[in-house]
Amino acid sequence: MKTIYLFYTLLLFNSFCISGQTKNKPDNFLLSEMTDSIKSKHYPGIRSVLISKSKQLVYEQYFNDFKRDSLHDSRSSFKSIASLLVGIAIDKGFIKNVDQKVYEFFPEYPFFKTDELKKLMTIKNLLEMKSGFDCEEFNDTKDCEDEMSKSKNWVEYSLKIPMKDKPGEVWAYTSVDPVILSGVIRKATNMSVMDFAKKYLFDPMGISNYKWTIDPSGNGMTGGSFYIKPIDMLKIGQMVKDKGIWEGKQIISKKWILQSTVCDIAIPDFSYMKTSRSKIGFPQPAYYGYYWYRETLKTNAIEENLLFASGNGGQYIFISEKLNLTVVFTQGNYGSFKAKQAFEIMAKYILPNFKN
Repeated sequence: MKTIYLFYTLLLFNSFCISGQTKNKPDNFLLSEMTDSIKSKHYPGIRSVLISKSKQLVYEQYFNDFKRDSLHDSRSSFKSIASLLVGIAIDKGFIKNVDQKVYEFFPEYPFFKTDELKKLMTIKNLLEMKSGFDCEEFNDTKDCEDEMSKSKNWVEYSLKIPMKDKPGEVWAYTSVDPVILSGVIRKATNMSVMDFAKKYLFDPMGISNYKWTIDPSGNGMTGGSFYIKPIDMLKIGQMVKDKGIWEGKQIISKKWILQSTVCDIAIPDFSYMKTSRSKIGFPQPAYYGYYWYRETLKTNAIEENLLFASGNGGQYIFISEKLNLTVVFTQGNYGSFKAKQAFEIMAKYILPNFKN
C-alpha cells in the first residue's frame, strides 16, 4: 500500500505542480475512501476531482471516461470568471468603477437611457444579480436565458428585457446580467470578450485549450457554456485564493479579489448543504458576491467557510483560505440535487483530510 501511495504521489508531483511545497501531505486513507466511493457510484455522475494544497497538486482523478485533456462545460461557474474579467477591465482603466451606469456603454439603444428604471442600473447591480430585470432563474420562476439563446444578438436581447424591480433592491439570479457585461467589456475595450480574456487572463496564466460559445453577432457567452479543462479551473481558483497572483505576477488586483468575494448578500432560504440532502451536515445560509458564493460547511467534526464558483450539474471551484486549499469538481448531474453531492464529499473527506 505504501509503495502504491508513493508512486501515486510522485506521479501527481511530476504531472503538475503549481508552485511551492506542501507542508502537510494528505492522509491517503480519506482520499482513497473518497475515490472508492466515487468509483462505486455512491456519488454518481462525477467526472473529475482535483485538489491543490499550498500551491501543490495533491489529488487529481478523472471518472466516467473523462480524462485530463477533456474539456468540460463549466456552466454558471464561468460567471465567476466573468467577474474576474470585469475586475481586470477596471484595474486597467477601461471601466471607471462598479458604480458606472450601464447605459453609458450603449448609446445606440436610447431606450436604455430613457427607461426610468434601466437608466439607474450600474455595473455593480449586474455583478450582484440585482439588475431589476423581469427574470429569475435560481428558483426556475422566469428563465430568460432560453429565449435569449434563440436570438441573434444576446446582448441586445438582454438589454431589451422589461424591468420588474428598481436596480439594486432585489436579488434575482439571471444569466442575462453577465451577458450584458460581456457587451460592456466589448464597448469599453474595443475588444471582444474572447480577445480580452485571452490577452489579460488566459495567456498570462498559460490557459490555451478552451472553447467559447458565441452568438451570431459575435458576443461571447459570459453566463456559462464555456468549455475548459478542470486543471485550468484549478489554476483560476488558486489565483483567486492567492489574491490575484499567479506565478509571482499580479493578474488581478488584490483590491478586486477582496471586493468581489465579500459575499454579503444572503440568498433567501437557501443552503447548498441542505439542497444536497446530506445527513452529515448542518445547513448554513448561502451568500452571494460578484458572481461568487460563500457558505460555511458545518458538521460534528468541521466548520469551514468556503468561497466557491458554482455551475449547474455540479461544476465547482472551492477555495478554503484558512486551509490554503483549492478544490475543483466537474459533474454531469444537470438539473439534479445530486450536483450538490460535492458538498458532502467536501465535508466528509476533503476538509477533514486537510484540517489543521
